[in-house]
Amino acid sequence: MKNVLATLVLTAIASISMQAQSVTGKWKTIDDETGRAKSIVEISENKGKIYGKVVEILTEKKEAKCDKCPGSDKGKPVKGLTIIKGLKKDGKEYSGGSITDPSSGKVYKCVVKLNGADKLDVRGYIGIQALGRTQTWVRVK
Repeated sequence: MKNVLATLVLTAIASISMQAQSVTGKWKTIDDETGRAKSIVEISENKGKIYGKVVEILTEKKEAKCDKCPGSDKGKPVKGLTIIKGLKKDGKEYSGGSITDPSSGKVYKCVVKLNGADKLDVRGYIGIQALGRTQTWVRVK
């Protein structure tokens, strides 16, 4: 009985530890210019690729639309918009997809990687990574 209980406890701890080391979950986006929280993005995995959807707006612009977004995202509400699309695991980071800036409508190449258990570095760039900008998002517990 003690062995079964110990196994269950260790399995639970390993599960929590693995989740803390995953990019999936909810993340608070922080505006790198103002330092203020902007939104909550939920990152999930689908068929081996990573996607991020805005699930909550934390600013006064709760009804904002992505008027400058290209294609089928044009005019959609920012809340509910998938802004991170198609990232694949590449070593310790995820890359090969894109991120959309809903305020400008611009689409950038994207790389995300964990910075500790509760921080996520999100880099959007054009061409090469050196020509980009990184935001650090904070895990929502």
